[in-house]
Amino acid sequence: MKIDQFKPAIVYTIYIAAPPEKVWQALTSAAFSRQYFSGLAIEADLKIGGALIVRAPDGSVHIGGEVIECDPPRRLTVTWNVNWPGLVEKLGPTLVTYEIEPAGDATRLTMLQSHDREISDDILSGGRSGWPAILSSLKSLLETGQALTIKMAPPERMLAALKAMGIGTPM
Repeated sequence: MKIDQFKPAIVYTIYIAAPPEKVWQALTSAAFSRQYFSGLAIEADLKIGGALIVRAPDGSVHIGGEVIECDPPRRLTVTWNVNWPGLVEKLGPTLVTYEIEPAGDATRLTMLQSHDREISDDILSGGRSGWPAILSSLKSLLETGQALTIKMAPPERMLAALKAMGIGTPM
């Protein structure tokens, strides 16, 4: 995989009233992620080439990937491939990068979702609606001890675009 060919398609930056180490822990810990990520548990072998698995509440693998860059607590890049039949084969891999920087008494967290090819706005609508909810819930959990409960489903336009491409979804 040639990372230099990946271009960010979605970028979000938030500021969190927590130290970088705590933000890193929240992004890489199954116990933390279950609380802010709709019950999904992030399991990461935090070394280059290590596995990334995001498990659904029933224990099934929802997302699989590999650690590409790992510089705790500053930067983490992983492949982030949703386990839907035909998705990676037709859309290619997705890279997710977290950049974590001190910002006064807070931490600046920037999340980038990158692709090695053009992805339609219809397909990207899933990440554009999902990432703000996930990051907002993460921020709330770290600042208040309470994650947000945000009921979400994939956008209909994304599901229709995937179906038109012959990509199956569990919905």
